[in-house]
Amino acid sequence: MIEYELHQIRATELRRRAAYERLVREVLRGRRAARRATAARRRADRESPSDTGSPGRHRHPRTA
Repeated sequence: MIEYELHQIRATELRRRAAYERLVREVLRGRRAARRATAARRRADRESPSDTGSPGRHRHPRTA
């Protein structure tokens, strides 16, 4: 009987842990999405109608 109760306790703890980890992943996903949205808005604000699509600064190849 004790083994069965221990099994039940462990199974319940695993379920709680899994639910907590799912919640953490969901929060991180939301934060990442918010960062991407903010970055996209900033990019859209920086672009003007006369923008040629080139990067903000000129990039030179690295010297050896």
